[in-house]
Amino acid sequence: MPFQTIYTSGTGMLGMEKKLNTVANNLANTETTAYKKQRCNFEDLYYDNLRYPGSQDINGEFTATGIAIGVGTRVTSIQANFSQGSATQTERDLDVMIGGEGFFRTLDPITNEMYYTRAGNFNINANGLLVIGSAETGRPIDPQITIPPGTVKVAVTPTGEVQIWDQANIQQEQPIGQIMLTTFINPEGLLRVGENMYRETASSGPPTETQPMDGNGSGILKQGYLEMSNVSPVIELIDMITSQRAYELNSKSTQTGDQMLQTVIGIKR
Repeated sequence: MPFQTIYTSGTGMLGMEKKLNTVANNLANTETTAYKKQRCNFEDLYYDNLRYPGSQDINGEFTATGIAIGVGTRVTSIQANFSQGSATQTERDLDVMIGGEGFFRTLDPITNEMYYTRAGNFNINANGLLVIGSAETGRPIDPQITIPPGTVKVAVTPTGEVQIWDQANIQQEQPIGQIMLTTFINPEGLLRVGENMYRETASSGPPTETQPMDGNGSGILKQGYLEMSNVSPVIELIDMITSQRAYELNSKSTQTGDQMLQTVIGIKR
């Protein structure tokens, strides 16, 4: 039926629209610190089985195949790719990159919720707390680290120990805190909340706090570096072109179904 053709091709157009939105979001975040690209997954919908495989023919023999007409497709999930992004050297003391699977843990001062991020572009707020570098919300890392007045240099070791040098004792470093990392059994199950932040869900599993370089894959810290987005613009542009063509093909099917319907209507005239 022409109606079915229109509805089936419509599901393809809706699916390709979601995929194009996902590709566009990936491209928009090509320069976003520690952004993890996303991918649309599709599945076919219900089938109208006009004849089932294994049915008996007029001779009593079992048929080798059947007749099944599908009714379209839908997006079954949008998965995140948490592969490591490339490192860029900034030579800034408060830029720290995670080389591994861990996340920085941070406390939202408005909701008192724990958020998690891969972006290590830190700043020091007016209270001396080490916070995520954002002009929107000053979220201190957890456990909190306070940089005292008079500090002239800050160092972060690969194991996460934070050391300072102050004006009174410029020759001797002083340990003032420890940056911890958090891992999840299923990071793809984390909820994206914007501002490079993720939130724990039942799908991600509970957080596991570890010290960097403890051997469980949480990672090593690299001061003076930031993790870049893992988006490949070339691959995304190819996906955009193929998705656009698929959208056009589905729209052509919709037009064909409409023309068939007009033909059927015109028979009565």
